[in-house]
Amino acid sequence: MIRPSLRALAATMSVSALLAGCTVGENYERPQVISPDQYRFVDGPAQAQTLADAPWFEIFQDPELQALIKEALGNNLDLQAALARVEEARARAGIAKSFYYPQVDGQLSAGWRGSSSDDDTRAESVTENVNYGFGLSWEIDLFGKLRRQRESALAIAFASEQNRRGVLVTLIGDVASTYFLLREFDLQIDIARRTLALNDETVAYFRNRLDGGVSNRLEVDRIVANRAQTAAAVPDIERQRAYAENLLSFLLGRGPGPITRTALTLGENLPPTVPPGLPAQLLERRPDVALAEQLLVAANADIGAAKALFFPTISLTGFLGGVNGDLTSQLGGGGAVFSLTPGLLQPLFNAGRLKQNVRVMQARFDAAIAEYRKSALNGYREVANALVTIQKLAEIREQQRIGVEALTDAADLARARYDSGLASYLEILTADQELFTRQLLLAQTLGAELRARAELYRTLGGGWQTTTQP
Repeated sequence: MIRPSLRALAATMSVSALLAGCTVGENYERPQVISPDQYRFVDGPAQAQTLADAPWFEIFQDPELQALIKEALGNNLDLQAALARVEEARARAGIAKSFYYPQVDGQLSAGWRGSSSDDDTRAESVTENVNYGFGLSWEIDLFGKLRRQRESALAIAFASEQNRRGVLVTLIGDVASTYFLLREFDLQIDIARRTLALNDETVAYFRNRLDGGVSNRLEVDRIVANRAQTAAAVPDIERQRAYAENLLSFLLGRGPGPITRTALTLGENLPPTVPPGLPAQLLERRPDVALAEQLLVAANADIGAAKALFFPTISLTGFLGGVNGDLTSQLGGGGAVFSLTPGLLQPLFNAGRLKQNVRVMQARFDAAIAEYRKSALNGYREVANALVTIQKLAEIREQQRIGVEALTDAADLARARYDSGLASYLEILTADQELFTRQLLLAQTLGAELRARAELYRTLGGGWQTTTQP
């Protein structure tokens, strides 16, 4: 009785092996994406060298910033959440793979049945049976439904890894940008306090002249008002600096508190711009583009899985075990039992449900293509924006530096002319106000230029290749 069943099982497995390559749906091919020959706003011919190839600790050589980035990589909560999502996606891919194989379950059941007679003897009888053994269930993947489902799950797992890399790249960029913003605020506060000290000297000078009868109340009031305007700028910048410190503390995974940093000066030399590399590299390097492509791979696999639902589902169910109890004697043997049941399920009518399901998956695939191409184009746009920002901020900074030097000289000349009786106090007042404003603008431009370099590194997809110092 067993041999025919074994032959049926062997035949079914042979058919499964022969049809294993029959997978419904098109295999994934990367869609065409418009890629420029070189990035816009790049001086000279395109070069293969790119800023993004260097690890972050070679790009940001400030020891204080390096320590902050390392702390953020170890403690940032967004990064920890992204890592947990990677583990979840990997586990789901493992679940999808498990359906390739038969499911075997241990089974145990016991039953008792009793009866009694109505005569005077009141005889009772109890029947006891215990069933035990192993159950088998297996869906044979003849048309590739399970393979397409696992392909989709693997792509989602790869997408989650790219999402983690994207969080990491963004985190490095955010820490660096916020750090540079803090240094900019420090410089602005230093400028404001030095200007305030100069204003205090000017106020004292004119009050002494007023007390000596060589000045008037109008001059003193205007000078005091100018000093108050400068003094009011200090707490406002300090407020913005506190916000930036709190943000950086949050990125580091700690409570709000002070951040150790190096000072920024108006004369600080910025590193030269490193070539951004070839645009084609961006499709492989940027995590958001790679993530969009993996979602596209998953959508393509989902179409195949949806199409496979039109074909028969072949399954095997079986049981091998034994029976103990009163039933054993009735069987006249040792109580061994087995069963093997092949099954076939062919959808015949479902009011177009399967067809609509394929349309749903096709629409998702079309949307995923658009999102992939959008991610690539957005990457090129962000790189071009970062490049032109660096170039133009450098030009602005140079002109502002010339203006600050000229206004510094003008402020000194205004004081000398006033002492010689050749100018009014308004020249001193105007020169001080303009110099203070131009110095603040120069500090803001210098900080923005530093942040633009960090932004270029992020837009090129740099930072995730090497996350820790050797």
